Amino acid sequence: MFYIHHTSCISPQQTFNNIDIESLQVPVSNKMQVIEPSYEGIPTGILRRMGKAIRIAVGTALPLIKQNNITINGIIIGTANGGMEDCIKFLNQIIDYEEGMLTPTNFVQSTTNAIAAQIGLLSANKSYNTTHVQRGLAFENALLDAGMLLQENHGANYLVGGVDEISAYNYNIDWLDGWFKKESFSANNLYNSGTPGAVAGEGAAMFLVGATNNGALAFVRGLQQLHTTDELAVARQLDAFLKKYLPAGEKPDLLLSGEDGDSRSLPYYNACEAVLQKETTIARFKHMTGEYATASATALWIACFLLKEQSLPQHMVKYNTFPSKLNRILIYNQHKGQQHSFMLVEMPGT
Repeated sequence: MFYIHHTSCISPQQTFNNIDIESLQVPVSNKMQVIEPSYEGIPTGILRRMGKAIRIAVGTALPLIKQNNITINGIIIGTANGGMEDCIKFLNQIIDYEEGMLTPTNFVQSTTNAIAAQIGLLSANKSYNTTHVQRGLAFENALLDAGMLLQENHGANYLVGGVDEISAYNYNIDWLDGWFKKESFSANNLYNSGTPGAVAGEGAAMFLVGATNNGALAFVRGLQQLHTTDELAVARQLDAFLKKYLPAGEKPDLLLSGEDGDSRSLPYYNACEAVLQKETTIARFKHMTGEYATASATALWIACFLLKEQSLPQHMVKYNTFPSKLNRILIYNQHKGQQHSFMLVEMPGT
């Protein structure tokens, strides 16, 4: 599909600037909230008016754009909720002020495309600018968009990202609907809880992608999306996906699993692990990020980091030891038992 040349990520772990994913940050009140940097590249007057989702997205994207001498031919963002928190603030103002003098900032930042728009404005980029909002597959559709654009414009470069925040509005709805755990737990027993619900998460991950191999960190070989509630259908799709993109009889070196501690979603992950059998190391990442619709964006950042460093924190390992050489990583993620995705990420030239 395309090559990833540069990456950036703001997450609940130390993934920005001085990167350290060996030291695990734990949930607070069953929430994994991002570690926000100082945002030195954003003017103070603009920063204080930004909602959290826009703030972490812009803070992640601007260093990639400013530090790398690359012409950006488009900005493509995947998000499920965008600036929903600002939208709720604006709607509450309508009631509080009886449709009188309202603060325009919350309204301007309340739409999902405000994230891509702010990145474009602050970087003076007037090229292609779009946002995908397909819930748990929003980031995957952003990647697909970039892949199709690169087929038409082989020499182009695109900024692709996924971002979502823990907003009070969406958290309360999902909590009442049973998607988040109601009992207290630690990161160590998340996967052994045996109860419904996950831990809420948030984050932003950005990627500069292109069609050329020069200086690339990773290559996204394949991407597959699926809507189903049948774990056997997920396993069949995974088997077909691997046969399409890998040489006969070969398996990925590592499965980066989106297992989230929700007992209801465990059958999907078990079915995928059964397809890979014992030939692949199994690792998990949701104890680092929490569960949110575009968590696969942070998973892709982690995959790029692992390929570069050729090491795997022990707290991520579920089965098997780290392979002697890490060339191929399969990312499997699902959202609310309905939306599923596979991504095959490789070392360039594999």
